Amino acid sequence: MSATTPDLFESEHRPDSRVRAFLRLVMIEHSVFALPFAYIAALTAMFRRDGQVHWLDLLLITVAMVGLRTFAMACNRIIDREIDARNPRTAQRELVTGALSVRSAWTGALVAVVVFLGAAALLNPLCLALAPVAVVPMVVYPYGKRFTHFPHAILGVAQAMGPIGAWLAVTGSWSWDAVILGLAVGVWIGGFDLIFGCQDVAADRAHGVRSVPARFGIPAALYGARVCHAVTTGLLVWYGLATHAGAFWWVGLAVVAGAFLYEHSIVKPHDLSRLNRAFFTVNGVIGITLFVFALCDLIERGLGA
Repeated sequence: MSATTPDLFESEHRPDSRVRAFLRLVMIEHSVFALPFAYIAALTAMFRRDGQVHWLDLLLITVAMVGLRTFAMACNRIIDREIDARNPRTAQRELVTGALSVRSAWTGALVAVVVFLGAAALLNPLCLALAPVAVVPMVVYPYGKRFTHFPHAILGVAQAMGPIGAWLAVTGSWSWDAVILGLAVGVWIGGFDLIFGCQDVAADRAHGVRSVPARFGIPAALYGARVCHAVTTGLLVWYGLATHAGAFWWVGLAVVAGAFLYEHSIVKPHDLSRLNRAFFTVNGVIGITLFVFALCDLIERGLGA
């Protein structure tokens, strides 16, 4: 037994250490990618309903989104732990190194899904009834790379539910405008997952993990990502027209389009050295920027606190 084993064992059995390890496992800070679009949908729905921000609804939407994403990430890490162990990039993840046990990860996942279901129940009966539908793709996605070369599409479907669910949470009714925004988010995230997957081509091919980059090559994956982000931009234009957005929205969308152009200019098939900047920094900026401009637009049009 190595000298570090007792330390890992003791760390795993300290509750605060388990919580910190679990939060690292699920990369809780990456909630920033999906939350802004859920807020855009929710606030637009509130503007249409009575022109007022309903803070309790926003809080419950936040709790539901973070809870579901945490559950999804935990399931992803648990299901993929053997694949992660064979990939040098992911070999230091908590379930691989033993910093967190599978049992603790499942406990965290179950707590997260209970939190999600609780928030959905407090929002309205329709949200609770549809909550299991939102859970399914979160569990299917990590298995996707075992049976299809297009797991990125499954991730896109999972992420598209955020804005749709947020709109349902506010109104309790279906909205095709929310579907447009949801599709934009799904195609956007599916596109940058294509970029992210490029760094694992060698490991994926060696171990039979399926993805677009592994099957069709890095140039094809990057081309697919460019197409996805062009479609995303078109869908955001459609959403702006459908919701009668004002000048702030269009300025924000112009900034987002510029960010997409920058993202694709710094990642090349022969040079992935700036991939993390494209994935984490640029996509974080895209979500936050569009939310800020959308909020300014709604306030300018009369949304009140």
